[in-house]
Amino acid sequence: MRIAVIQMNAEPDVEANLARILKYIASGAANGADLVVFPEAAMFPFDSGRLDQVAQPIDGPFAQAIIETAKKHGTTAVVGMFTPADTVYRDPSGELKEEPPKDSGEANRFHRVYNTLLVAGPDYVTHYDKIHTYDAFGYRESNTVKPGKRRVVVDVKGVQVGLATCYDIRFPGHFVAMAAAGAKVMVVPASWADGPGKLEQWRELTAARALDSTSYLVAGSMARPGSPERYGQADGPTGIGHSVVIGPNGARLAETGYAAQVLTVDIDPNFVDKVRKSLPVLQGHKQDRELGVAVDCVE
Repeated sequence: MRIAVIQMNAEPDVEANLARILKYIASGAANGADLVVFPEAAMFPFDSGRLDQVAQPIDGPFAQAIIETAKKHGTTAVVGMFTPADTVYRDPSGELKEEPPKDSGEANRFHRVYNTLLVAGPDYVTHYDKIHTYDAFGYRESNTVKPGKRRVVVDVKGVQVGLATCYDIRFPGHFVAMAAAGAKVMVVPASWADGPGKLEQWRELTAARALDSTSYLVAGSMARPGSPERYGQADGPTGIGHSVVIGPNGARLAETGYAAQVLTVDIDPNFVDKVRKSLPVLQGHKQDRELGVAVDCVE
């Protein structure tokens, strides 16, 4: 199975990003890629404007152009985009509600989107909405992004592929569940923020999730904006680069740097079966779930 990982710098221009995405799908397919993976937010970068104003449904022109191009070139593309979700209101306690509280005001009203991975194959279309929103370090993604409610595993030329987005990487159960459902490859588009310690966390978490699930992990990251002297600083919020492909045994097969580039890797899904036979951690996860938890309270 050949996978092309597109580490790009998205612009605050949906049409410009779409044109670039379509070219990458065509060139990836021409190079024999069965799967072309783009970053989270490839449609429109974070911190560049209101997401609800650029969001489009799956039957909108952005997604439809990608669907038609993937079908034309006989490949599967995974593209980060935003789709409309709902409107919520923040009450005096800070909680989000579907019904407006008294005197809610415009400042407490949020038109949310889904952080969506569009999956466009030669003969099918589906999508995954990011489940774990980035509510951490004082940031509340859930104010503007509605969490998804379902895991998604898709078939790419006979290989089961699980989907996750950026902050999902911190939740092992998500990957274990998809592996238990048959996934042998985990695709993780991301727009991981740069800053002190962030690259080390990214590398450790991607390797851990591959090992947790004994699966290939393919992480497609947004390139790091700005000049090289800013690398490692906390002022590149839309990406850190370092897209990576990790084997089911934890081996780091390929990794990019900070700048935009294309990473093409061939993987052997049958190797997953060999690893899982010799290292049956998925069976161990199942046993752990069946054991449950007993809590003894000592006065």
